[in-house]
Amino acid sequence: MQIRAILPPRGRDYRLDLLRGFANWAIYLDHIPNNAVNWITQRNYGFSDAADLFVFISGYTASFVYARIMLERGFIVGGTRLVKRAWQIYVAHVLLFVIYIAEIGYLAQRYHDPNLENEFNVAGFMHNPAETLYYGLILAFKPVNMDVLPLYIVLMLVYPVVLWAMLRRPNLTLGASLLLYLAARQFGWNLPAYPTGSWYFNPFCWQFMFVLGGWFALGGAIESMRFIRSRAFLVLGGAYLLFALVMTLAGRFPELAQLMPAWLYDAFNPNDKTNLAPYRVVHFIVLAFFVTRFLRRDWAGLAWPIVQPMIKCGQQSLEVFCSGVFLAVIAHLILVEVSESIWMQILVSAAGIALMTVLAYYRSWSKRVDKAPAKAPASTTRAA
Repeated sequence: MQIRAILPPRGRDYRLDLLRGFANWAIYLDHIPNNAVNWITQRNYGFSDAADLFVFISGYTASFVYARIMLERGFIVGGTRLVKRAWQIYVAHVLLFVIYIAEIGYLAQRYHDPNLENEFNVAGFMHNPAETLYYGLILAFKPVNMDVLPLYIVLMLVYPVVLWAMLRRPNLTLGASLLLYLAARQFGWNLPAYPTGSWYFNPFCWQFMFVLGGWFALGGAIESMRFIRSRAFLVLGGAYLLFALVMTLAGRFPELAQLMPAWLYDAFNPNDKTNLAPYRVVHFIVLAFFVTRFLRRDWAGLAWPIVQPMIKCGQQSLEVFCSGVFLAVIAHLILVEVSESIWMQILVSAAGIALMTVLAYYRSWSKRVDKAPAKAPASTTRAA
């Protein structure tokens, strides 16, 4: 069958690293409750947030990396590389899962705060560890703030077939993904969670954001460029972002909400994140189109020293994300047990981002060392 997708140019796109680094930092800040610093993240100014960005870029990078492997080395090789990556993420998730639960349990005992176990949804593990561990290993049990990686794992496992179809019929594949998204919202499809409820990130809905990223990478951005650069999009897109800003702020400030009709306010508040509300999707697409329009691949600012830490965190995304989940718990505990002052909020936010950045630079250096060729031993001459 003819390949219809358009692969992006070879070479690293530092815009993706920059945006993924920003998403990791924003997720860390958003995971700290009662933290004024997280007002700088995008969730306070529109319908979509860092999770949408993280999933979209994950789909984008999975497509342009593994599509080329699939085309050059065959479906089996490309598909197994995707499954291998899913396995690596699963191993990271299990390691984080164990450390996270141990961290919460230790801190709850250390500070005599049993509510900490309930707040982070690990009380069940403390009372029934064997069963809870089993459901954790099959991704049904997820402590608070650990919902993204299980979603990522599931999407990567099914993506070989999706990518095969995307390379041949990108628009048709995106359309099928859209139909699944709409059906899941209409009929309430989701995966069960342990001990009760369902997945916080409904994979039947969030798969659309992942596939949308793949479609964008494999020619969707090019096909949409005429509209992206049009004046009509500039006006309509800007108006929608302004509307999203007002509606989101209304959810934060009751005084603003009282100025709106109840039917309008209730249509967007609370924001349906679990099932990826359509207004979130539209908001993110508008943002993605604006980034495509104004942030060029060859933008000189990508080489500025001030953005290098964020780019580095984007390049080492998995390690940085996992460390951010761990650090957010410590930051929250410091705010509860030590001080909730604005200066402490700034301190724990900055310290966490600094530690994540140090880890990113270390991992980057470590990988370079591992790939460096071994030096030949110095020759020695035996004295006569």
